[in-house]
Amino acid sequence: MSKDLFHQRLATLTAELAGRSLDGALDDWLNRTHGPGTATFEELKQSCAEGVAEGWLCEREHGGIRYGRVFKAEDALHRFSVDVVDMDDIAGPHHAHPGGEIDLIMPLEDGAAFDGRPAGWCVYPPGSAHHPTVTHGRALVLYLLPEGQIQFTRA
Repeated sequence: MSKDLFHQRLATLTAELAGRSLDGALDDWLNRTHGPGTATFEELKQSCAEGVAEGWLCEREHGGIRYGRVFKAEDALHRFSVDVVDMDDIAGPHHAHPGGEIDLIMPLEDGAAFDGRPAGWCVYPPGSAHHPTVTHGRALVLYLLPEGQIQFTRA
């Protein structure tokens, strides 16, 4: 898997997300249109797993979490940044999403969940915050952040 092909797949997806509200309707649409079992989901999951194995994804580690910003927000990605984390039964640092956050949850072990959600998409609206938490095993999570905005907090 090349980083360029991964970028192309994400650009195709973010073109469909551009200008949409980050809300429950988008969450539902993503899970119906690009959820588990779809070509988009399977291609992105395979891309992420291969990128981790090849070392160009999740190249950093802190506190038991492997992570990395793959692409900064740019016009080709419709002003979304792209991060991928590799978590195994752990809570990450609390943060807020000024512009919202779109997450693709890709369990690597049966039953693994992100913030209580199984494989699929999870959309957080603008102004939301959380401790990102993976339970019941290991999962990769891809984050799309409008304009790359994230604020780490002490909560």
